[in-house]
Amino acid sequence: MANLHQKFFLGANSADGFVSHFSDSYIPGSWQAYIIKGGPGSGKSSFMKYIAAKATDKGYTVILTPCSSDPDSLDGVIIEELKTVILDGTAPHIVEPRLPGACENIINLGQFWDSEKLFDNAETIMKTAEQNSRLHKTVSAYLSAAGELIFDNLKLSRICTDRARTIRFAKRLAKKYLPERQNGKGEEFIRFIGGTTPKGIVAFSKTVTDFYKNIIVIDDKYGAAANEIMKYLRGAAKQKGYDIITLKNPFLPYELTDHILIPELSLAFVTENEFIKFDVDTRRIHSRRFADNKALKAYRARMLFNRRVSRELLLGAVSNLKRAKEVHDELEKYYINAMDFKSLTEFAMGFAKEIL
Repeated sequence: MANLHQKFFLGANSADGFVSHFSDSYIPGSWQAYIIKGGPGSGKSSFMKYIAAKATDKGYTVILTPCSSDPDSLDGVIIEELKTVILDGTAPHIVEPRLPGACENIINLGQFWDSEKLFDNAETIMKTAEQNSRLHKTVSAYLSAAGELIFDNLKLSRICTDRARTIRFAKRLAKKYLPERQNGKGEEFIRFIGGTTPKGIVAFSKTVTDFYKNIIVIDDKYGAAANEIMKYLRGAAKQKGYDIITLKNPFLPYELTDHILIPELSLAFVTENEFIKFDVDTRRIHSRRFADNKALKAYRARMLFNRRVSRELLLGAVSNLKRAKEVHDELEKYYINAMDFKSLTEFAMGFAKEIL
């Protein structure tokens, strides 16, 4: 199933803490959202994998959104033709209804657990949850420190980038690749295709290379020029009425847009750097053409130091995420032991028939 679906993260462990775009995964009023509530190990991911498999069998376009704290688990499933999304609405990506009943419905998996069993282990569950929380705070500290260094390189790169020249180039790209159309304002969905996980820095580059025919790659180590190009293309595409998928940088999501996808045109503008590569034979634009390379050379030692130390800090974040997952797995055992999975499976079968 993994090779047949696009994959995105809806949240990221970033330098600014956990950043969630779960609520941006659907449009209230025109989409139907199902928000799952339940504890760790209560079957949320298995429930979504079952629905995804059934929807795929029926020929629907299914997008999978793995969990950034465990890429083998799902945080969401998007069924495009049905304009339906199923989301894990628990912490840290808490999702609450904006139009209860009219758009969002709650799926309460708590109805399938034995509260007495959980109560009997309440003290251990609390201590394990607190340990998991402490580890995630350590992860945040590592990522915050790494983010300072990554941002410093971004600032230096911006100083050395000819912004006017970059925008002129972006305008030419827009003119060449974005035909005029008269279909009103386009919709935007904000996601990630990379992130810091217990498995390291994970990137779903095949979401682009396997599903988009026209791919333009901006090779930009620090992101300054690529970000200017992506911002311009984002505005131009929306103004012309195209629906777009905006993919933010997982380390500095409030500073950098890495990629812009336009499904209607099967067109992708992407940024390539040390954390994500695109295995495709296509046009590549090097950021150095927009840079004052003499000025960049003056900052070379500082920027190399920043890169080296930030990589070490990211490794520290990954190590603590791995430990946090181990603790989370221990926490899940108490809920697994308390769940009536037979009844949950019957519920999932009925739910699949209802929405599909």
